[in-house]
Amino acid sequence: MRSVIFTFLLMHVFSCIMAQPLRVAVAGVSHGHAAFILGRPNKGDIQIVGIYEPDTAVAKLRARQYHLPENIFYTDLGKMLDAVKPTAVLAFGSIKAHRAVVEAAAPRHIHIMVEKPLATTVTDAVYMDSLARRYKVQLLTDYETSWYPSVAKTFQLLEDSSYAGKVRKVTVNDGHQGPKEIGCGPEFLNWLTDPVLNGGGALMDFGCYGANLMTHLMKNRLPVSVTAVARHFKPQVYPKVEDDATILVDYGDTQCTIQASWNWSFSRKDMEVYGDKGYLIAADKNTLIQRNNERSPAITRRITATDIPVYEDPFNYLIDVLSGKVTMPADGLYAPANNVIVVRILAAARESVRTGKAVKF
Repeated sequence: MRSVIFTFLLMHVFSCIMAQPLRVAVAGVSHGHAAFILGRPNKGDIQIVGIYEPDTAVAKLRARQYHLPENIFYTDLGKMLDAVKPTAVLAFGSIKAHRAVVEAAAPRHIHIMVEKPLATTVTDAVYMDSLARRYKVQLLTDYETSWYPSVAKTFQLLEDSSYAGKVRKVTVNDGHQGPKEIGCGPEFLNWLTDPVLNGGGALMDFGCYGANLMTHLMKNRLPVSVTAVARHFKPQVYPKVEDDATILVDYGDTQCTIQASWNWSFSRKDMEVYGDKGYLIAADKNTLIQRNNERSPAITRRITATDIPVYEDPFNYLIDVLSGKVTMPADGLYAPANNVIVVRILAAARESVRTGKAVKF
């Protein structure tokens, strides 16, 4: 009887804890994607308890934009984490700054979510992963395509029913007209177009999506080689970094072509998967085109979160990971094992661009 009562009380305490909003701090707000969290509707499940931003002008800009009290802003990351004691920290600064966020948060046993990609170098990615494992904290990397029902349905059809058969070719197209062209603010452009702070230009900014999706599709299998070319179509706009890149990721029996660009006619994030029986094309967030019968036309379907379970809000996924409701698979789109491989692919692509040769793994 006592054990039953104890179990009931334990469950009650746990449910009360989980009913409390997740306390998060934000590390950097210069990233345009900071709107994901700062402009997120108040659902009662997340509480922003502190914001670190070393540039006071940017801090004041975000405070005005999102009607935030200035007393939650800090210019010292460690002092902020010690003062507000968040459960998780969300990184929305430069990609290079991700390492410093993990170095500060992990030893304090604070979980971390960063914007894509995980890091600018393989050394940083491996080190960040090792810190997260050493201190037993979660380290997630957020990609917009992880939220797409069409992408989730594509993977389900490939996994559960082998709809397309053996996958032979994958093409992933990502990008837009260019960050300056679409109106990104100077605080974002300052590091997004810097070869050190961002690790590159369009190759890093949009090449990471294809590397992430393909790594998941291949279940974290390393490629045989990576070959890439990069172009400066707009050197007067982006003098320091490439604005267009094509990356060929070869697995021997399968290959992926990643087309990352700041030169598209319009914004796009789409994936084409071709197998020996058929094909699947995730044309946008909710559109899936499929065909696996030569005598039948292609079918275009609208896919929503009611058709397949998918987290359309990355912060809901973070909450469920931290609560233990879901476990990130090693090859999951948010998972560090996947994203270390992503950085390895991107680093190999940069080296291939530099040398003009394929980089073998």
